[in-house]
Amino acid sequence: MARAVVIGAGVIGCSIALELAKDGHNVISVDKAQGPGQGSSSASSAVVRFNYSTFDSVALAWESFHCWRNWAAHLGNEQDRYSKMMDVGVVMLDAPVISGERTSQLFGAAGVPYEVWDWQKLSANVNGIDVGKYWPPKALADDAFWEDAKESLGAIYTPNGGYIDDPLLATQNLANAAINEGVEFRFNSKVTGILREGNKVTGVEVNNSEKIFADVVINVGGPWSNQINKLAGVGQDFTISVRPMRQEVHQINTPLNLLPGPIVGDLDLGTYMRSTPTGSTLIGGTEPECDELEWVDDVDAINPNRTKARFDAQVTRAARRFPALMIPDSPSGIAGVYDVASDWTPIYDRTELDGFYVAIGTSGNQFKNAPMVGKLMAQLIDKVSGGRDHDVDPVRVRCGHTGNEINMAAFSRKRAINPDSTGTVMG
Repeated sequence: MARAVVIGAGVIGCSIALELAKDGHNVISVDKAQGPGQGSSSASSAVVRFNYSTFDSVALAWESFHCWRNWAAHLGNEQDRYSKMMDVGVVMLDAPVISGERTSQLFGAAGVPYEVWDWQKLSANVNGIDVGKYWPPKALADDAFWEDAKESLGAIYTPNGGYIDDPLLATQNLANAAINEGVEFRFNSKVTGILREGNKVTGVEVNNSEKIFADVVINVGGPWSNQINKLAGVGQDFTISVRPMRQEVHQINTPLNLLPGPIVGDLDLGTYMRSTPTGSTLIGGTEPECDELEWVDDVDAINPNRTKARFDAQVTRAARRFPALMIPDSPSGIAGVYDVASDWTPIYDRTELDGFYVAIGTSGNQFKNAPMVGKLMAQLIDKVSGGRDHDVDPVRVRCGHTGNEINMAAFSRKRAINPDSTGTVMG
């Protein structure tokens, strides 16, 4: 089997390393951080939902949910502690950018159980919710933000889904399983060069000195993925671009455990909310048009602290939806960086450089899919290394739990922009 280098030890990089090792490859994982999951993975809200705009994305999330639910078996080795799938369900409120009819069709095709709720059922099933329709999302400085709703909205509910209780531990679980399969991790190792002979990758250079030779290199660099692609000289044939974006997620104490149950996705107001095991609530944004997006040129130079302006916007929107929610005086939460694809669908593909693969554009909505992405990439690498022209004859992967088939052309670097994308983290 081939020797493979995985660049990036986040949740997806560790999953890919694990699956390649299970397939018999000699795998080295390199990361500039001091340990696994210390970048975007540890800052993730780790939401597990199935609301996407394409069948293959829905099928990927649905299969990955079953992996999370059977986490110890998926990892395949005994560990002291495991992250947990908090299976509390998901309520996705109606919004013009999300077609309820299309979502129902996709859920039906993938076998995802769901219910369509009108406003009465939404009000009856979600404690304390204001079912008013406020679309489009508005800035707090806009007087229209405070206007009363004139209509009500419904939702699509999935009894399955929720969140992973400890995203850092989940990544460490994958890393430990990978080590058990023989993967070698090299931390404090920044990739400073991609080695090649002609149009064939031959390895990586780390820390401007050490050369690690390999037959296969996979770029799972998260927000640094563009820089790594430039080192490899790839991307000229990509129709989908990726770009880093700064984001914030805020945590507040919720009165009387206001949101103990389902995740609430609220594109109508431009926010999402999930509970935590301790009873507090995490609140993030869904990139509404009224908010300026924080695109990043230098990932290493971002402000790592949450800001009051972003905190006020996101938490006040959440309070509009749940009037009993109490807004604290000082912001609390974390800031991180997404690696965003131009249509919010990741790229899981080969490149024009033989042996160099990418799993990029993943931040914000792919943590949930990490268990299955490892399997997708391992099968892709196996087929392409065996001579298959994936660009002409796309690899298809059968899901072990659900029986769905995922067409990896949906994640191609050469695909057309997804016209059904919400243009937000929802994909």
